[in-house]
Amino acid sequence: MEKVRLGVVGTGGMGSGHVNTIQKIEEAQLTAVCDADESAVKPHAEKLGIKWFTDYKELIDSGLVDAVTVATPHYFHPTVAVYAMKKGLAVLSEKPMAATVKAGDEMIKTAKKMGVPFTIMYQSRASGVYRTAYKLIEDGKLGEIYRTCLFASGFRSQAYYDSAEWRGTWKGEGGGVLINQAPHDIDMFTWLGGVPSRVTARVGTRRHVIECEDEASAMLEYTNGAIGFMHVSTVEAPGTSMIELCGEKGKLTIYNGRLTFNELEMPLQQFNDNNPNMWGSPKSSPLEVQIEQREGGHIAIIRNLARHILYKEPLLMPGEEGINSLELINAVILSGQKQKSVRIPVDRDEYEEFIKAMKKTTKPKSKIAKQKVTDPQHVK
Repeated sequence: MEKVRLGVVGTGGMGSGHVNTIQKIEEAQLTAVCDADESAVKPHAEKLGIKWFTDYKELIDSGLVDAVTVATPHYFHPTVAVYAMKKGLAVLSEKPMAATVKAGDEMIKTAKKMGVPFTIMYQSRASGVYRTAYKLIEDGKLGEIYRTCLFASGFRSQAYYDSAEWRGTWKGEGGGVLINQAPHDIDMFTWLGGVPSRVTARVGTRRHVIECEDEASAMLEYTNGAIGFMHVSTVEAPGTSMIELCGEKGKLTIYNGRLTFNELEMPLQQFNDNNPNMWGSPKSSPLEVQIEQREGGHIAIIRNLARHILYKEPLLMPGEEGINSLELINAVILSGQKQKSVRIPVDRDEYEEFIKAMKKTTKPKSKIAKQKVTDPQHVK
C-alpha cells in the first residue's frame, strides 16, 4: 500500500473541510464520499472524479476505501464508526466521538476487538504548544497538581443555530456548547490536567433561542484532593481560551495559544512547612520553554492516521482517550440539568435514560435558514 484510500461520510458540513484537506496529504487519497443529501455530496464527487454514495453502508462495503472519516451529526458517529470497524476499516471520527459515554464505550470496544486503528479529530493534540505543555507535565516539572482552571468562551450567532434542524437540540446534538463548541478545549484540559472525579455544575441558555445550554460552569474535584473550575460558552466576544494548572513545583498557563511556565524555587508544601518568615512566599521564575515546531490542524491528524496505517507511526489521538473529555462533558450536562453533583465515571444507564427523556422534549424549529457552510478556518 503506497497510499491510504480514504472515504468521507458526511460532506454537508465539516466533512467538506476533510475533503479539501485530504487533497494536500501525500500519504492519502480520497476515493469516495457520502452524504444522505445528494446535493451535498455529488458536487465533490464530480469535481474530483470519484465515487459518491448516499448510504454510508454502501461506501464502507464498496471496497474503495481503507479508512473512513466520520463527519455526520454527533449521534451518528458511533453508528457509522462501529459499522466501519466491523468491516475492518480504520476510523477517524469528528469530535465528539459520541453524544454519550455508553456509545463511546462501544466504539472503543469494537476498535479493540477488530484490531483496527481509531482516532478522533482533536487536532489540538498535534499542536506544538500543547505537546510541549504535556511533556513538561510528564517530565515532572509541574509536580502534583492541586488546582485546575479552564475558560473556553466564544461566540456563535443565532444564524449559526438556525442553519440546521439538528443544531442546539437534544435530539440532534445531545447538548449545546459542551458537546459541540467546547470539546477541543475540554480534551486538552483533561489530557493535561486529568479527569475529575466529581462535578457540580450550572448550565443555562443565556443568549440564543435553542433547547440546550449556551454556557456552563462547574466546580471540579479530583481523587488526589485537587479542585478545579471550568466555564464554557458561546455568548462572549471576544472569546477567551485559557488553561491554568497549579502544581507543587510551579504554574502552567496556556492563554489564547501562548504557553508560560513559572517554576518555584522550592516545592510549595516544603516551603510552607519550613519557612520561618510569617510573610514569606516562595520565589518563582519563568522557565524558558522551547515550543515544538510541527504540523498542526486537521491535516496533522489525518496524515497521522495514514502514516499509522502505512508505517505504524503512533497515533497522536488514540481513540480510547476520547472518552475522557466525554466523561466530563456528560457529567457537567447531567449535573447542571439535574442540579446535583455527579461522579465520574458517569453512570452509563442513568445518562442514557436522561438523554432519552431530553430527546422527547425536542420540538421542530419554527425558524430554519438552511446553510451548509464549513467553518472557514478549515477550508483554507
